[in-house]
Amino acid sequence: MEKESARKRIAELSETIERHNYNYYILANPTISDFDFDMLLNELIALEKEFPELVLPTSPTQRVGGDITKNFATVTHHFPMLSLANSYNREEIIDFIDRIKKTINEPVTFVCELKFDGISISLTYSHGELIRAVTRGDGKQGDDVTTNIKTIRTIPLKLHGDFPDFFEMRGEVIMPHDSFNTINVERDDLGLPPFANPRNATAGTVKLQYSREVARRRLDNYCYYMMMDELPFATHYESLMAAKKWGFNISEHIAKCTTIDEIQQFIDIWDEKRKTLPFDIDGIVIKVDNFAQREQLGTTSKSPRWAIAYKFKAEQACTRLNEVTFQVGRHGTITPVANLDAVPLAGTTVKRATLHNADFIKQLDLHEKDMVFVEKGGEIIPKITGVNLEMREAASKEIEFAKTCPECGTKLIRNEGEAAWYCPNTLGCPPQIKGRMEHFIERKAMNIESLGEGKIAVLYEKGLIKDYADLYSLTYDKIYGIEKIIKIEDEYGLFHESTTRKVSFKDKTARNIIDALEKSKEVPFHRVLFALGIKYVGETTAKLIAEEMGNIDNIINANIEDLTKIDEVGEKIAFSIKDFFSDERNIEAVRRLREAGLQFEQKKKEDNGKEQILKDKIIVVSGVFERFSRDEIKQTIEDYGGKNSSSISSKTSFIVAGDKMGPEKRKKAENLNILIISEEEFISMLNGAKEKDDSKKEKQKDLTLF
Repeated sequence: MEKESARKRIAELSETIERHNYNYYILANPTISDFDFDMLLNELIALEKEFPELVLPTSPTQRVGGDITKNFATVTHHFPMLSLANSYNREEIIDFIDRIKKTINEPVTFVCELKFDGISISLTYSHGELIRAVTRGDGKQGDDVTTNIKTIRTIPLKLHGDFPDFFEMRGEVIMPHDSFNTINVERDDLGLPPFANPRNATAGTVKLQYSREVARRRLDNYCYYMMMDELPFATHYESLMAAKKWGFNISEHIAKCTTIDEIQQFIDIWDEKRKTLPFDIDGIVIKVDNFAQREQLGTTSKSPRWAIAYKFKAEQACTRLNEVTFQVGRHGTITPVANLDAVPLAGTTVKRATLHNADFIKQLDLHEKDMVFVEKGGEIIPKITGVNLEMREAASKEIEFAKTCPECGTKLIRNEGEAAWYCPNTLGCPPQIKGRMEHFIERKAMNIESLGEGKIAVLYEKGLIKDYADLYSLTYDKIYGIEKIIKIEDEYGLFHESTTRKVSFKDKTARNIIDALEKSKEVPFHRVLFALGIKYVGETTAKLIAEEMGNIDNIINANIEDLTKIDEVGEKIAFSIKDFFSDERNIEAVRRLREAGLQFEQKKKEDNGKEQILKDKIIVVSGVFERFSRDEIKQTIEDYGGKNSSSISSKTSFIVAGDKMGPEKRKKAENLNILIISEEEFISMLNGAKEKDDSKKEKQKDLTLF
């Protein structure tokens, strides 16, 4: 065939195939047999193979997959992907509606939609063609997964109709139950652990390197929100109906409501009917329909004020308790775990659930072989909520809490006023040793990439590391080529069936670990102090101690009185610090870390040019804010010379309070007569300082003219 004839035939086939694809997947009204469809697709594939220069990004063959993506580029969202505020009962929805009516002095229509339980995706279209698909990420930027998303047949590669030149569609990528069950059967045949639920399977699939495997897993997508600089529609509902005509998969289960009773009716219907859907939903989304009203309501830094998600109540199941086992945390905390008869619950098979502590077991009055009620907190973490006393066996005995550590046999202790029991063998109990090393490498601590729980366990078992100081004696030659099959728990580390996986230190992994260890030597002192894993010394407290004491030697030599003078440090923390450094093994570890080149001295703050109006002020940040995140406000406080504190005391200078400030904090502040200011008042305070900063800069600029 001549090239020009091939070009025309390819265009004709592409248009025909996409039309049939739309009829089948969007309209659910196929007008051609599967065999005839495959014949058309095979003809197109053959032509594109003969004339590869004629293959277009929007060709239907791109849905088959085949490309390999080694790295997913990070992309900044043109429009931030905000999250939704959650509600759990009718009263909270009424509060949501009342807040809107206080701002909007006219009738308000709401749109109720299903809340799909999948992975959010942002789809960018230019002149009717899909040019980019990006995951939500942190809301500001996400990963470019365009190649994988193109394999989803309900996402149009090319639009038809009267569409805008440039816009984004937000949607939810989901895995239907049929696809999920098929994949888990295949994984079981291959000896691989099954996926816990469709949502997790979707998240893993979207980030696979092989798009052909993504195509094989048959993901689906529903779009629910259109975004552009100037929307050509007055309402959200209109925009969705138009999007459906252009080729997008829009759920038919949408309702326009004007009253709380209509909204509640929609919720009640789908709370029951969700069990009949071929995919998972975990609630209902309620949105203001009119775009002008949305503009008037605005957004907070995290979520729109014009939308809210109603979350369905957790499903509950009743099953038998087989036994209680005990796990050891990195600080020696003993956590009891209920081992159960397998029971299906909210899309997963639950076999284990946390029992928290000895007091919780006592409150439940838990006996051997009891029939217990299990729920999934937030539809994820299984927890026991009660006991079916009517089904208790007459001779069953009360569950007794462990007396000794299940890992090292040391007698357990319980501190006065605390619920937890501990293993005091801090530096000799394997789970505690590994737990401290896992904490040490975390992102907020030393941020040693490419290491993780599995690799730490392997290096420990191989005898290459006995504490975190040993990490800096690792070399490429020592770790390259190590492989081991390890037993692991599920992704929550506790709650489902154990499985195994292979841990390998291949060339790139080994190099990345050694590079990350070297890079970690630049981590500032306050994060090194946090990484040491001193009990009760969190990230904020470590920063305050580092700034006040200056270096590790001052901390080691400080007495209780010296330590308690530091903001946030009470006697409990002070005694914990003294206990830590009274052990020669910890002193030796610090010595070796210092020799390795880690930072054990606080660097002096450079002058950031900002007026230090908050110097010597101790400030508590509480609640939810509109214009800034809490972390941004805390950083601003430090920039202007202030100190952050997580707790209110007589030393607190003032509190910056947003919405939903904790009632106990507010009560304590009022009792101590501590000033509470709003976000706007805080901004006004800083604006005064900024004017001084700008004036100072202008004067300096004038001086440079002479």
